[in-house]
Amino acid sequence: MINKNDKNTVRKARHQRMRFAIKGTSEKPRLNVYRSLGHIYAQIIDDERGITLVSCNTTQNDIKEKINKLTRKEQANVVGKILGEKAVAKKIKTVVFDRGGYLYTGRVKALADGAREAGLEF
Repeated sequence: MINKNDKNTVRKARHQRMRFAIKGTSEKPRLNVYRSLGHIYAQIIDDERGITLVSCNTTQNDIKEKINKLTRKEQANVVGKILGEKAVAKKIKTVVFDRGGYLYTGRVKALADGAREAGLEF
């Protein structure tokens, strides 16, 4: 009998491989993305100090009102825009994009595009 690999296990292994090359610094923090079936989460992390500088997700009450009756892809775009606006307000201009082992398509790409629209560079 052949055991089929779990997609999330494969994603986690891919993310671990990527993390060797992706490091967030004080000058250029890391924009990390996590997506579940119903929600998307993003945070900007300074790996040198080990702190989260800015975070945003679809479960926050103020964002829930804005994303009501939108598709999940449109929700990801809104989360990216809000995250980018918060980052620019904290004087964060450039980040390193960490897609979390996910393919750069769909909701992950929509979040990245929203963050770019708000003024983040990566």
